[in-house]
Amino acid sequence: MKIINVHSASLPALLLPLIFSPALFAADEQTIIVTAAPQTLSELDTPAAVSVVDGEEMRHAAPRVNLSESLGAVPGLQVQNRQNYAQDLQLSIRGFGARSTFGVRGLRLYVDGIPATMPDGQGQTSNIDINSVESIDVLRGPFSALYGNSSGGVINVNTQTGQQPGTIEASSYYGSFGSWRYGLKASGAVGDGTQAGDVDYTVSTSRFSTHGYRDRSGAQKNLANAKLGVRIDDASKLTLLFNSVDIKADDAGGLTESEWRDNPQQSPRAEQYHTRKTIKQTQAGLRYDRQLTENDDLSMMLYAGERETTQYQSIPRAPQLNPTHAGGVIELTRHYQGIDTRWTHRGELLVPVTFTTGLDYENMSEQRKGYENFVMNGSTPEYGQKGDLRRNERNLMWNLDPYLQTQWQLTDKLSLDAGVRYSSVWFDSNDRYITPENGNDSGDANYHKWLPAGSLKYAITDAWNVYLSAGRGFETPTINELSYRSDGKSGLNFDLKPSTNDTVEIGSKTRIGNGLLSVALFQTNTDNEIVTDASSGGRTSYKNAGKTRRQGAELSLDQRFAENWRAKAAWTYLDATYRTNVCDDSNCNGNRMPGIARNMGFASLGYEPESGWYAGGDIRYLSDIMANDENTAKAPSWTVVGLNTGYKFNISKVNIDVFGRVDNLFDREYVGSVIVNESNGRYYEPAPGRNYGVGLNVGWTFE
Repeated sequence: MKIINVHSASLPALLLPLIFSPALFAADEQTIIVTAAPQTLSELDTPAAVSVVDGEEMRHAAPRVNLSESLGAVPGLQVQNRQNYAQDLQLSIRGFGARSTFGVRGLRLYVDGIPATMPDGQGQTSNIDINSVESIDVLRGPFSALYGNSSGGVINVNTQTGQQPGTIEASSYYGSFGSWRYGLKASGAVGDGTQAGDVDYTVSTSRFSTHGYRDRSGAQKNLANAKLGVRIDDASKLTLLFNSVDIKADDAGGLTESEWRDNPQQSPRAEQYHTRKTIKQTQAGLRYDRQLTENDDLSMMLYAGERETTQYQSIPRAPQLNPTHAGGVIELTRHYQGIDTRWTHRGELLVPVTFTTGLDYENMSEQRKGYENFVMNGSTPEYGQKGDLRRNERNLMWNLDPYLQTQWQLTDKLSLDAGVRYSSVWFDSNDRYITPENGNDSGDANYHKWLPAGSLKYAITDAWNVYLSAGRGFETPTINELSYRSDGKSGLNFDLKPSTNDTVEIGSKTRIGNGLLSVALFQTNTDNEIVTDASSGGRTSYKNAGKTRRQGAELSLDQRFAENWRAKAAWTYLDATYRTNVCDDSNCNGNRMPGIARNMGFASLGYEPESGWYAGGDIRYLSDIMANDENTAKAPSWTVVGLNTGYKFNISKVNIDVFGRVDNLFDREYVGSVIVNESNGRYYEPAPGRNYGVGLNVGWTFE
């Protein structure tokens, strides 16, 4: 047994309460980002790099399947569709999360205040129902650290709260590669939400199916989301949250460069090994909000859920015959639960000040089993079938984080936001598969860290703010990252250490007519960066990379003009490099970190009247991406164009929206994402060429 001790807590803990508190500030005072309560976040007044994406905009002439459709205008956010529903989207914020070969790492995800990120820092976007999103807040920079472990960036999803009059909406989308989605949503309220007994509700369900752009990349997904609020009395409200997702997806895997250029749609390993994944997740939450006094608020969130995953990997029979090999089939059953309680006080201490303090507890238990991915038919292995047991362990991970956040209005123009969180993460593994040639690999580790953050904001005018912020964050290894050792031997990879990072940022935000112009400059220095060591057959091992540096600039503009016209533009420059050597057989000091584009660009223009014809177009650019630490392989840069048009009209109380769209208009052949450090050179996950879609949305309003 090996025990590792580290310590971590931070300002994030302080900022988190403010960020999530339901009645944190009055509407004209709110400056803290990412609120889980039904408040409108002020991008202008928040002293941090934050973008708010409106849910109606996300659904406008869109398939409503993936976040990659609608988050292109967020600077600093690299979101790539793998065209592989077995592995989820590839998300990174300022380079954090880019190493992920599946799922989401290094970022904190929340849906209505319930973490979509487990205590170890591993998350997924598959349970986000775009059909019922009210808004998505994307936070970058130092204040992300106030969310605790693995908070290199924060994505907070707020779903719609029902209101009068009641509505029912049916939506559908049909696109290339046999893709289709049906959705149904009902939303409404009894009363205006201010009297005891008033109720609001939003219920949404959808089904999605696709053959997939590549061979063996089909998927089916069923998703349901519900939100029910009950006003208990004039000072308190109870909100019930429910979410369920069921996915069955083939795993097309990566291609070598020659395979990609020869036929980007092929999937040779998937055909041979029948690689696939099934996911079932159900969760529920209960949030209680109470206004204790005119200046004090209490909020409590409780949640619990279960996630079951089965994955078949493309691992040949020979390696699995090693007595310490964990097999090519993974079966996971996870139970998770948590509670977050916070108190907010607004008052004066020489100057106006707001305090928020709270305690966050998260727990996850995991039953992990591994099996051979073949059975023998005589002397011939038949792959894609569950064989003998090769791994059996119970893993526990939990965290307990107290936090405090404060906001000080020092003068009419100058304000100070400061917070700290003390983050503690424990991990324990109990090995239940012990043989003479495979010993007891049980072990435990714990990590602790103080995480402070602070920001000074100065209002040059009512429409122009500048700020300076700094903070410290940390990232522990996830359970998956601990699961495999780089030397191929059995046992958990307890040699992995948590990484720590220090970030400094300066920014400016200016209202220009009906638009907002934002600029941010930043630098992040990281010690013990966790990076991919080797990846093969769906299995990835990790190591610490010494020092890294991320520095760059973000620019965004969102402008409305001439009443019905809207333009958006965003540019990100990110220089992410190793500051020490991380390669075994060459010197990688100064090399670019893989999976991270140095330049990203987005621009869109749309004519969007309330009714009648509408149309729009967008252009997206991504510079080349290194695929390995040695920088000997890379995915080329690409530029793609999309167009959409539609018609909206009303018939009595029925609203109808018919639209069509084309993506990758000029049929560009490009790599949509890369598998970092794939040991066999199968780095490339191709994106589709020109593709089309049509949609119909019909809504009824009851008045």
